[in-house]
Amino acid sequence: MKIKLSLIAAAMALTAGAASAQATQGVSKNELVLGSIQDLSGPLAGFGKQVRLGMMLRADEANEQGGVGGRKIKLLVEDSGYDPRRAVLAAQKLVNQDKIFGMIAHIGTAQNMAAMPVQFQKNVVNFFPVTAAREMYEPFHKLKYSFASTYFDQMRYAVPTMVKEKGAKQICAMYQDDEFGLEVFRGAEAGLKDAGMQFAEVTTYKRGATDFASQMQKLASAKCDLVVMGTIIRETIGGIATARRLGFNPTFIGSSAAYTDLIHKLGGPAMNGFYATMTVQHPYLDEAAQNIRFWANKYKTKFNEDPTVFSVYGYNALDAYLRAVEKAGANLTTETFIKAMDTMKIPTDMFGSPEMTFSPTKRLGSNISRMSQIQDGRWKVVADYPKAK
Repeated sequence: MKIKLSLIAAAMALTAGAASAQATQGVSKNELVLGSIQDLSGPLAGFGKQVRLGMMLRADEANEQGGVGGRKIKLLVEDSGYDPRRAVLAAQKLVNQDKIFGMIAHIGTAQNMAAMPVQFQKNVVNFFPVTAAREMYEPFHKLKYSFASTYFDQMRYAVPTMVKEKGAKQICAMYQDDEFGLEVFRGAEAGLKDAGMQFAEVTTYKRGATDFASQMQKLASAKCDLVVMGTIIRETIGGIATARRLGFNPTFIGSSAAYTDLIHKLGGPAMNGFYATMTVQHPYLDEAAQNIRFWANKYKTKFNEDPTVFSVYGYNALDAYLRAVEKAGANLTTETFIKAMDTMKIPTDMFGSPEMTFSPTKRLGSNISRMSQIQDGRWKVVADYPKAK
C-alpha cells in the first residue's frame, strides 16, 4: 500500500509539473519568448513589415534596459502571406515548436480566427491583434485581449456627428461587398437610425474592383452630400478620384481602415478633404509634437524608412503587453498575466490612443475613436474622442 501511494504521489507530482511547464512555456529566468504573425509577402506586406518593426523597436528598448523583470525579450515573427491556412501553420510553429508565451499584434481578421484555436489549446493569449473585428473579443474568451475600436462602433458614433456638423441631408454609402464593408455600413446605418435618419442611396463593389464610375454616377444622381466609404486604400483613392472627375464633391468619410499615409501619398491633391475615423496619430517625421517627432526619427534612424500608423500599432501592442508582464511580477504564468490584465488601466500615450481598461468580463480596451482629415496632403486630427460608451 505504501508503495502504491508513493507511486500515485509521484505521478501526481509529474502531472502537476507538466501542467506548470505548459502554463509557463516561453518563460525562463532570463528570457521571455513572444511571437507574432504578420503578412510579410502578401497583399498587406507593407503593413505587416511596419507592425513587425514597431514591435522590434519596443523590444530593443526593453532589452537595452535589462528586459522586463530581468528577462530579455525574444520576439519571433512568422509570415502568413495574409493566408488563413498559412496563419495556422505559423501558429503551430510558434506555439508548439518555438513555445512562445504570448501572441502579439497578429494582423488580419481571418488569419486570427484561424490561428486562435491553435493558441488556445496551449493556453497562449491572443493579445491586441491588428484588426477592428468584433470577433477579436467576442464571444468572450479569457485568452482574448483587443485594443481596436470596431468598424461598427467607429461609424455608429462618427457618422451622425458628421451629418450634424455638415448639415447633410442626403446620406449615402459605397462599401466593399464583404464582411469588412458590411461592418462599416451597418455601423453607419445604426448611427443614422439613432438620429432618426436613413440612407438615401447605397452602392457596393466587389473586392479587387478598380472602376468606380457606375457607383459614383449613381451617388451623384441621388445628389448625395455625405458619402460613407466602406473602403480600404485603392478603393478609397479610386472612388474619390472618380467623383472629382465627375464634378461630384460631397463630404467623404471612411473608417480607420482608410487611415493611412498611402491615401494622400498615392491619391494626391484629390484626397484633400477626406475624413477618417482613427485613434493612433500618424507619426510624421516633422510632427509639431516633439515627443512624436523624436520617436519617428529614432525609428527612421534604426530602420532607414519612415514610420507609419502600423508601426505605432506594433510598438504600442508590445508596450502594453510588457506593462502587464511587469505587473504580473516574477512568478509569470498565463494565469498571473491574466490577473494583471484584468485590473489593467493603460493611459493615453503620445500618439493619442484612448485610455484602455480591462476586467474579468471586459476584453476590449476602448470602443471610442476620433476623427482626422487630409488637409494640404497630410492627416490632421480634427475631432477629439466622444465620451466613452
